Amino acid sequence: MLIDSEQLESGDALDKNFRDMAADEIERFRREIVERTGDRQRAENITDQDLLREVMNTVGKEGRLGESIRCVVSVSMLTEGWDANTVTHVLGVRAFGTQLLCEQVIGRALRRQSYDLNEQGLFNTEYADVLGIPFDFTAKPVVAPPQPPRETVHVRAVRPERDALEIRFPRVQGYRVELPQERLTAVFNGDSVLTLTSEIVGPTQNENRGIIGEGVVLSVEHLRDIREATLLMHLTKHLLYRHWRDPGEQPKLHLFGQLKQITRQWLRECLECKGGTYPAQLMYQELADMACARITRGISDAFEGKRPIQAVLDPYNPTGSTAHVSFTTSKTDRWQTDPRRCHLNWVILDSDWEAEFCRVAEAHPRVLAYVKNHNLGLEVPYRFGSSMRRYLPDFIVLVDDGKGEGGPMSDPLHLVVEIKGYRGEDAKEKKATMDSYWVPGVNNLGRYGRWAFVEFTDVWTIQDDFARKVEEAFERMLASVTPGAKP
Repeated sequence: MLIDSEQLESGDALDKNFRDMAADEIERFRREIVERTGDRQRAENITDQDLLREVMNTVGKEGRLGESIRCVVSVSMLTEGWDANTVTHVLGVRAFGTQLLCEQVIGRALRRQSYDLNEQGLFNTEYADVLGIPFDFTAKPVVAPPQPPRETVHVRAVRPERDALEIRFPRVQGYRVELPQERLTAVFNGDSVLTLTSEIVGPTQNENRGIIGEGVVLSVEHLRDIREATLLMHLTKHLLYRHWRDPGEQPKLHLFGQLKQITRQWLRECLECKGGTYPAQLMYQELADMACARITRGISDAFEGKRPIQAVLDPYNPTGSTAHVSFTTSKTDRWQTDPRRCHLNWVILDSDWEAEFCRVAEAHPRVLAYVKNHNLGLEVPYRFGSSMRRYLPDFIVLVDDGKGEGGPMSDPLHLVVEIKGYRGEDAKEKKATMDSYWVPGVNNLGRYGRWAFVEFTDVWTIQDDFARKVEEAFERMLASVTPGAKP
C-alpha cells in the first residue's frame, strides 16, 4: 500500500480495489464507530483519512483493516511529534545541520516496542539499525530478529446479548459531611489505630562516617524528651486548623477543648510506636495529617445515621457503566467469564487470588452479576497523610439479598470487593474511607441502589467466607440505612 499524503489531502479517493478487498473489515469498523459514538451518520460516511488512520492503527491485527500489512516505511524526518514505537531502521540520506538534531533522530528510534516482562522478569533486548547517519552509535551492527507479536484480546461488553448484566456505578469526586458544631464525641475501632514504624516515618537511626576519624550515630532519641502536653497541643491545633476549618473561614476556637479531649483519647488508645519511633514524630505534618484523618473519621462514625454524608459526583460524567468498557490487552492472565454472570467477555487478572474469586462468584447462587474494576472507571478518592489519592477496588458484585422489590434484579445489593493479601496502613485508610464516607455517601444519594464494602484477606477461605462476608455486609448495611434495624 502506497500512501501519498498530498494526493490524499487533495480529495482523491482510495483505490476502489482496496474498498472491495477490505469490505468485511470496513463494515466491522463501521459497527465499532456506532458502538463507540452512537453516530450512525458518521459510520456511513467514513472518509479516506479515517480508513487509512484505522489501517495504520491496526497493523498486523487479525480481522482488522491493517491485518495484511507487514511493514510500514515512512519517508519523513523523525523529529518532535513522531510517536511510533515500532521503528526498526533509520536511514540518513540528508545532511544534518547540528549534532544535536542527529542525536534527536536516533533517540526517536529508541522507543521500546513492548514493556512486557519476559520469564526472568526483565525486558527483552531491542535494537534499531542506524544507517547512513554521521554518528558513531554502535561499534558493530547487531542483528536482532523481530519478536513475534503477542496475542491480544479485545475486552468489551457483550451487547446486546448480556445487557441484562450491566452494572452502573457513581463517579465520586469527594464527600460532604455535616458534623455538629457544639457537642463532639468519637468512636474508635481497629482501623483507627496508627502504628508508627520505620516503614512510615523513615530510618530512625543513621551512622555517618568519613574516610578517617570517628563516626557519629544520628537518631531520633531526642524526641523522647518532648512532653505529652506539647504533642497534644500541637496535634489539636493541626486538627482544628486543617481538618475543621473550611477555606476562607475563621478557626472554630470554641471546639478546641472538645477536640483536645478526643485527641488525648486517640493518643492513649490508638497510637502504637515500634522500631525506635516516638509519639512526638506526629508533629511532622504528613504524620499529623494521618493521625487527624483517623480522629476526624472517629468523630464522623459517632454520628453515623444522625448526620448525613453526601457523595459529591463528577458534574460532567456522574455515572459509569460496564457498557462503556472496550480495550485491547496482551496480558495472558485472564479469565473467560460465564455469559450468565458478567457483562464483559474477559476478566483481566492481577493475581491468582482474583481467579479464585471469579470461580467462586460465578458458582455462588446469590451472585447475579459481577465485574472486575479494570479500565472500568470506579475510583474512590481518599486522603493518605497530606496527599489525595485514588483507590481502585477490585470487583463489583450484584447480590440477591432478598430485599429487592419486584424481583432480584430490581434492587440488588452492590457489593464492592477488595482482594487483599498484606494489609498496611494505606489499606486501612482505603477501607476506612469506604466504610465511613463512600458507602454511606452513595447510599444517601438514593439513585444508585444499595451499596456495601467487604475485604477478603485469605484466598483459600474465599469459598467458605463468601456467604458469611456477604451476610455481615447485608446486616451492617441494612442497620445503617434502615431505621430500627438490628445488626
